[in-house]
Amino acid sequence: MDSGEHPYSGLTPDVVLNALEGIGLPCDGALLALNSYENRVYQLGLADAPPVVAKFYRPGRWSDAAILEEHAFTLELQAREIPVVAPLSLAGGKTLHAAEGFRFAVFPRRGGRAPELDRPDTLQWMGRFLGRIHAVGAVTPFRERPTLNIASFGEDSRAYLLAHGFLPADLLDAWRSVADQALDGVRRCYERAGAIPSIRLHGDCHAGNVLWTEAGPHFVDFDDCRMGPSVQDLWMLLSGERADMTRQLGDVLTGYEDFCAFDARELHLVEALRTLRLLHYSAWLARRWEDPAFPAAFPWFNSQRYWQDRILELREQIALMQEPPLQA
Repeated sequence: MDSGEHPYSGLTPDVVLNALEGIGLPCDGALLALNSYENRVYQLGLADAPPVVAKFYRPGRWSDAAILEEHAFTLELQAREIPVVAPLSLAGGKTLHAAEGFRFAVFPRRGGRAPELDRPDTLQWMGRFLGRIHAVGAVTPFRERPTLNIASFGEDSRAYLLAHGFLPADLLDAWRSVADQALDGVRRCYERAGAIPSIRLHGDCHAGNVLWTEAGPHFVDFDDCRMGPSVQDLWMLLSGERADMTRQLGDVLTGYEDFCAFDARELHLVEALRTLRLLHYSAWLARRWEDPAFPAAFPWFNSQRYWQDRILELREQIALMQEPPLQA
């Protein structure tokens, strides 16, 4: 590939089809691009088998060792009959393959719908499987994958946005001030929580990464799995007013604690983790802005209104982090 082009500019349909042919999967020519921005993900029809999903990893993001650690985690969960979508072992038992300068993995195609998170039984079911995932995740740590912490999600995100000129000049001081106050609030939340252990997590366990069928949930896309506090995989299931979130949390923990103990001190981190995610999300969009897929998918990013809304959002988080934590 020409180093001056975007890393995915060389990932043509022919490259994708030939990559799968090269590991022994004869394609029937059907190729559907799926909704993914960090990586490129395709559903491909096979000549003599059900369709599969191929994920082409963003060049330069993860090392081979970090990707293989993700694969090993999902295979470990699958071996314990936890419903996750793990990569297929192909071409001599490998899960990570390479073609034309791209690294990729192949997954079985799994359908499903979004979980109904307003239903107590759904939340309890989700909690049971998350408890099982975390019971496995706590056994050994990741060695190659990062930890979700204030530095990686908060301080680094702030520094990147300020260093690369994404803030409008008339909002720069206001955003910098509110981001600094928000990070101070995050630090105080961590201090109140005390020493919380980090375990292997899904890391991005929102409703879009859970598919529901009559057999219950299955968890997809462990691309952001990392070390962190267990509540990171729980808080994104909560929404609405405080009373709503308290009820939802109770439902999730009813299932979760059947398989894994939950330390209530981690509830001090809920709004802190939400704040870190907001900062990280803005920096993620900024870091990927040269990828043509991002301006097309997120046209509202980096507008005056976008940064005005982010300032208000962070002010709200500052207030929320000063409130008592949710009660388990």
